[in-house]
Amino acid sequence: MTKVFNISETSKILELINPKSKKPHNHILRYWEKNFKIIKPKKINKRRYYSLKQIDILKKIKYLLKIKGMTILGVKKLLANDINKLDDTNFSSLETDYYKTNLKIKSKKILEKINNIKQYGKKDSS
Repeated sequence: MTKVFNISETSKILELINPKSKKPHNHILRYWEKNFKIIKPKKINKRRYYSLKQIDILKKIKYLLKIKGMTILGVKKLLANDINKLDDTNFSSLETDYYKTNLKIKSKKILEKINNIKQYGKKDSS
């Protein structure tokens, strides 16, 4: 069985969270679902469940809208034309840029964790 995530879990994965209240911004996912026909979560008992494939698409949409500053119409056109496919010969393609940015963010988080371990040492679990 494929792993699925409810709307709140998906919001947390996408880091769509109110910084003050720490509550997930589920309304953003519902809004994107209305605007992007490619997003089709499974609905069971009126609850939305997203697959890993859907989450990957949502990550790309978030990246293009929030990081690249594109409009919804622009992102729709990219997704419809499948322009953002990874092109090994074009290192400036959108998908390559997306993965580079994503890798940088993850690398910074790992480096922060390593520095915290160096600074404070390992916690003694005994």
